[in-house]
Amino acid sequence: MTDGFLFTGCTCTEGPQQFPAVQIDAGQGNVVMTDSNNYAYFLIGSQWYKMGSLTLKHVSVGPAGIWGVDLDDRVYKYVAGSFVYATGESLQQVDAGGDGQVVGVTSTSTIHCLKSTIASAYREQSTLNWTTLPGLLMYFSCSSKYGCWGVNSGQNIYFTTSHHICFSGWIQVDGLAVMVEIGTDGSVFVVNRGGEVFQRQGIDSSTPQGTSWTKIPMPSRISHVSYDRGNLWVVTDYGIILKCLY
Repeated sequence: MTDGFLFTGCTCTEGPQQFPAVQIDAGQGNVVMTDSNNYAYFLIGSQWYKMGSLTLKHVSVGPAGIWGVDLDDRVYKYVAGSFVYATGESLQQVDAGGDGQVVGVTSTSTIHCLKSTIASAYREQSTLNWTTLPGLLMYFSCSSKYGCWGVNSGQNIYFTTSHHICFSGWIQVDGLAVMVEIGTDGSVFVVNRGGEVFQRQGIDSSTPQGTSWTKIPMPSRISHVSYDRGNLWVVTDYGIILKCLY
């Protein structure tokens, strides 16, 4: 595997390892991850650096900075070298990849958004005013280009053309998935229950929801993906990190 392997449209090699990895997120040239011990790491060069002793089950990086949620669904923002607790909403998954806004979902699948003006200004512990969105999702991801994508407990996929605002109405998209990630450039990838990875095709300003899915062959079952600046970061079911170049 270390020699790399070529798939249609991309070449994958083992990325920097912090074994076993659980979840990974990339944005604006930065990459963060969590491991099986629930510690968060930041990638510098080819080395992972632990981001303090706080245990987090999900971490995200993007225009809104670095945000995470702990094992008790408490929300944090990384400020000046440490995670600062942000009261106001409990989330099990958070995404900072939007146009400055932060979004996330709760353990009961309710959907919430923190407007960009609030997210960017947050520096010290205080209660934040989250906006509750209609619908139910178990995973939610946004980009500064084209909009946001989510999946619900029935594995249905949804899209909304929100940007700096939080929501503009749901459009159901064909296919089934358990997680979806959208890159800074608007590229969309999903992972289905079988651990297969698909990329959305036909996305542009006139058709932001795209037109079809293309399967990306992988060497094993995949549990998590994230895309940024031509790199698809992949976590296998075994906790190995792959870096796929497009």
